[in-house]
Amino acid sequence: MSDGVLTLTTTAAANGGSCVARHEGRVVFVRYALPGETVLARLVNAKGSYWNAETVKVLEPAPDRIESMCPIAGADGAGCCDLAFAEPSAVRRIKGAVVANQLARLGDYHWVEESEARAEPVGEGGATGWRTRVRLGISADGRAGFHRYHSAELVHRLDCGQLPAGMLDGVAEARWPGGAELHVVLDDDGKRHMVVAGRGRKTTVTEGDYETVQRVAGRTWRVPATAFWQAHRDASALYSELVTRWAQLQPGMSAWDLYGGAGVFAAALAEAVGSGGSVLTVDTSRGASRSARSALADLGNVTVVTDSVRRALAGQRMRADVAVLDPPRTGAGRDVIDLLAAAEVPRIIHIGCEAASFARDIGLYRDRGYAVEHLTVYDSFPLTHHVECVAVLQKGASGR
Repeated sequence: MSDGVLTLTTTAAANGGSCVARHEGRVVFVRYALPGETVLARLVNAKGSYWNAETVKVLEPAPDRIESMCPIAGADGAGCCDLAFAEPSAVRRIKGAVVANQLARLGDYHWVEESEARAEPVGEGGATGWRTRVRLGISADGRAGFHRYHSAELVHRLDCGQLPAGMLDGVAEARWPGGAELHVVLDDDGKRHMVVAGRGRKTTVTEGDYETVQRVAGRTWRVPATAFWQAHRDASALYSELVTRWAQLQPGMSAWDLYGGAGVFAAALAEAVGSGGSVLTVDTSRGASRSARSALADLGNVTVVTDSVRRALAGQRMRADVAVLDPPRTGAGRDVIDLLAAAEVPRIIHIGCEAASFARDIGLYRDRGYAVEHLTVYDSFPLTHHVECVAVLQKGASGR
């Protein structure tokens, strides 16, 4: 080791965007590397039982390494696109293998062999230009930028590979309130909205409107630029179609849409159960709940609740035929899954955006008598290590 730089040969991909290597018996997680590469890697953390490093030079590249598809990402750049240097089909193989490994380790569930696992493309499957919502940091001198990986430092080049051409035109040249955040959205009308917000700061619209127009399955939502909406232009429509198909609801049934956001899934569920059925959608965000109430105002069978999922479930006296969950990265967790099991919800559709917490939740469901009927991984965040996982679970059904 010289000046904190190691020569390492990587093996498997790990959850979180790194690859595993070993130095004198110690595990080193190496970013910006692919499995089977020999690299020079700079240590960024050499404390504890394992170390972290980032690739500074590739000595023996993997066959799937390509010229980076994001000009600002990398060890000395922005943290936006940590797999932009890999051929997109290889990235989908890596993501599938990571999820399969996490499911086996944390969920005690065999999905498929890691060598056969794949993440599915979303929409047309293009790796660049897919993102329609982005949040930028603003430095003390008023310049917008992307954060470096796990850092408060900003990179002020804004030509990230995830963004469509023109989305950030003029942003780099402008000056913004220091310490705030800039939210930029290209909505489904093709209109750009820019909103400056931050803790303790007045929210200010600098272009467009505070609410953005989003459309799914013929229905229109008006969603705050600062609120959650799927970043990939095709993701909301895809997940809505999946929920409609996999819920298997009939008229007169009931459904829960948990962590429901603006109510995209609630709309699909309400159409399925009809006027004689009922849908409860729950989210902690007041802004998301307002969007849901407005967009679903014509659906008398939908109740919108602004509360935590755990409290909302604890107060429920009616059992649902189907529950759909789309929790944050931390997952649903033991308390919520215990409440679903106690309520004897027979069918659950669980969507997870972090492989480890998703795998843990799958294990919790299985411990409570649910079987995995279907599981798919989606490459909803191309150029990055992030995934979206969708599982259908049935109470008492046979399954692996």
